[in-house]
Amino acid sequence: MSEALTIDAGVRALGLQVPAGRLELFERHLELLAKWNRVHNLTAVREAGQMVVVHVLDSLSLVPHLGDAGTLVDVGTGAGFPGIPIAIARPDIQVTLVDSSHKKCTFLEQAKAELGLGNVRVVCDRVERWKPAAPFDVVVSRAFAELSDFVSQAGHLARPGGRLLAMKGVHPFEEIARVPTTHRVAEVVELKVPSLDARRHLVCLEAA
Repeated sequence: MSEALTIDAGVRALGLQVPAGRLELFERHLELLAKWNRVHNLTAVREAGQMVVVHVLDSLSLVPHLGDAGTLVDVGTGAGFPGIPIAIARPDIQVTLVDSSHKKCTFLEQAKAELGLGNVRVVCDRVERWKPAAPFDVVVSRAFAELSDFVSQAGHLARPGGRLLAMKGVHPFEEIARVPTTHRVAEVVELKVPSLDARRHLVCLEAA
């Protein structure tokens, strides 16, 4: 099965409706990432089929849980996961990508330009000291930090009533126990990622 078909099949397996003409953007993002990876170490996952599952489909498993969010910030986005797949699948959401690595932010700016993602903005800064002009409906992280650090470093980015969504592997019972009293865990959802042979969970946090 080709990479494009794998992405298409994965999107259908997730039950997502991606706007016409945008499916190819997932593949173009991975092609650009593979090209940059030959010079810069942006991700440890390098095999094409594995990147589809571990990066794209894993990122897209978050989309059904975004509700009617209009703004989203992806903290510690790295090579753009989950932010860029979300921006491709949901062009109605304004997505901000935050990372402190200049190398990674240069790649993100290039990806934004080459993919024509007008709903994406790149910010090169440390999340804990970045002060946006307006807070966000949703703050997401994928392998960014422990839940307690995620809350303390990125909690200020969520608007009143907004949510923090942390993508995790196995159910993080011990991390949940250490969440600061300023926030509470609203729910923990098991994510089903097509072809991924690993446990994935989404921890949804709200201000207490």
